[in-house]
Amino acid sequence: MFENLSDRLSASLKKISGKASLTEDNIQETLREVRMALLEADVALPVVKTFVDGVKQRALGQEVGTSLNPGQQFLKIVQTELEHVMGDKNEELNLAAQPPAVVLMAGLQGAGKTTSVAKLAKYLKERQKKKVMVVSADVYRPAAIKQLETLAGEVEAEFFHSSADQKPVDIVRNALQAAKTRFVDVLLVDTAGRLHIDDALMAEIQQLHKAVSPVETLFVIDAMIGQDAVATAQAFNEALPLTGIILTKVDGDARGGAALSVRQITGKPIKFLGVGEKTDALEPFHPERIASRILGMGDVLSLIEEVEQKVDRAKAEKLAKKVAKGKGFDLEDLRDQLQQMKNLGGFSSLLDKLPGMGNMSQMVEQANMGSQFGKMEAIINSMTPAERRNPDILNGSRKRRITQGSGTNLQDLNRLLKQHKQMGKMMKKMKGKGMQQMMRGMGGNLPPGAGGFPGGGMPPGGMMPGGKKFPF
Repeated sequence: MFENLSDRLSASLKKISGKASLTEDNIQETLREVRMALLEADVALPVVKTFVDGVKQRALGQEVGTSLNPGQQFLKIVQTELEHVMGDKNEELNLAAQPPAVVLMAGLQGAGKTTSVAKLAKYLKERQKKKVMVVSADVYRPAAIKQLETLAGEVEAEFFHSSADQKPVDIVRNALQAAKTRFVDVLLVDTAGRLHIDDALMAEIQQLHKAVSPVETLFVIDAMIGQDAVATAQAFNEALPLTGIILTKVDGDARGGAALSVRQITGKPIKFLGVGEKTDALEPFHPERIASRILGMGDVLSLIEEVEQKVDRAKAEKLAKKVAKGKGFDLEDLRDQLQQMKNLGGFSSLLDKLPGMGNMSQMVEQANMGSQFGKMEAIINSMTPAERRNPDILNGSRKRRITQGSGTNLQDLNRLLKQHKQMGKMMKKMKGKGMQQMMRGMGGNLPPGAGGFPGGGMPPGGMMPGGKKFPF
């Protein structure tokens, strides 16, 4: 996400970061380019003006003039101002209320409200250990209630049944009563959306808000609609006492204008980012981490948190011990590594959060590595357990069966086997203390078990699918 903005800003700021002294002329020139980059990223004009004025005022003041490294100090100012535009710090949900705490979700149709309800339910269950109930008050969209019921089952949240012939206000009142009797901690209410803002929509949501008095009223907004996102958020903010915003489809937004604009225009904090279609693809919004990502400095803290939550530590430790003892690295181990990487959002998602790797993640996406990893996993799944443990037994007839079963060809299979053999050789070098030496040599800077790879860092062998070396 934010690739276009990140590329433009990085190019503009690179010119000034190495300068021994800053003058009004070179600051003006850089800020002109920064302004263009922000406008092209669909950032609202008032926000661009506020941001540029803030940077200019601090850059021409004592803050930079007395610095030992003015260029680097200027970068720091840009980062701080970016954080300030987006809200300075992460603002969590305020659920300090007599249970059940009601969270009302509002937004236009197609913004991703129903999916966000399920994502938030999963987040509250897993991260905050809350008992969560969800209810749909959307009686207009066909199958909306059924969709939420299916998602609730997937995330193991309690679901309050409703039907299209009921009034939305009656639904939420009944759900609130049921949540009290079942000792639910949080009740999430999914409201109806419209294709555009209209009086009927606003009147209904205001009625629902009055009926349940939510502790949080979250506006769900599609990041990909850019400037329209800000106008829509403003309209809802005037009709409802919003407490926060969930920005969805951020993974598909290369510009990032909505993320930079919506906080300042509405005055309401962005609380979460929807970064994918899966129910675990919801991240708390940390302005300092997003600013760091936009400026190409990575987001290692978010990566570490993801690793903590999503990596199967037992499998990672088992493989690390196996490697340390000099035992073979078989195809079942390789499949585990591919699955762990998928859990972390794929290889491009990992690289996107590492300092200086933003361009690499784009290269990975262009190389369609996600598809390559999927193909590798399909090939391994088509093998018998004996073949996975000992690929040397693969003869012509076995290979034909595997390629037919996985929908691949012989070239794909041979490439995988060659790559696995290279990894196996490297694993042998890691026996005993060799592992620590190997990781030091590779410059691995992630915590042990990151990505599921023993010792952290990059995948064994530093190879991409197809046997190509990573260019770092």
